[in-house]
Amino acid sequence: MALLVLTLVGPDRPGLVSSLSKALAGCGGSWLESEMARLAGQFAGILLVSVPDAQVDTLTTELQLLEEGHFRLTVQRADSDETLEGHRTFQLDLIGHDRPGIIRDIARVLAERRVNIEELTTKVTSGAFSAEQMFQATARLRVPDSVEAAELKEILERLGDEMMVSIAVRDASVQS
Repeated sequence: MALLVLTLVGPDRPGLVSSLSKALAGCGGSWLESEMARLAGQFAGILLVSVPDAQVDTLTTELQLLEEGHFRLTVQRADSDETLEGHRTFQLDLIGHDRPGIIRDIARVLAERRVNIEELTTKVTSGAFSAEQMFQATARLRVPDSVEAAELKEILERLGDEMMVSIAVRDASVQS
């Protein structure tokens, strides 16, 4: 079986996911994981699928036919040999007044420590009492064992104080 990562973006419309899943199932493939959302009238998604090796070209052709005039799509073979040894998973939760540069500043601190952002979800909402724009982010982080958990938490919490946002970090690899 081949693992493929599909990315797509285009005007939102009913039936888009149905068309993708029909093409995939028609080639004997399975829909494994996905993240999809409607943003500013556009539908964007990334999904991981598996398909029999002999059907990769057929699926790619089917998807290209769906793509014409409806959305942009890329198909990329996935590397399934990734090892997760030597890393821990952390969750970062952030909330604060919206301002430019929040993600830039956090991503810089993480990259300097070779921490990988595996998943990131953000949104802007109105504050409950003030109606000011509040920025919220949740991230799943892949932290090398060489990075001390307490040090990472301290650095991120100090950065949160500097940016005047609340940052909480917890080890997500330990079940509570």
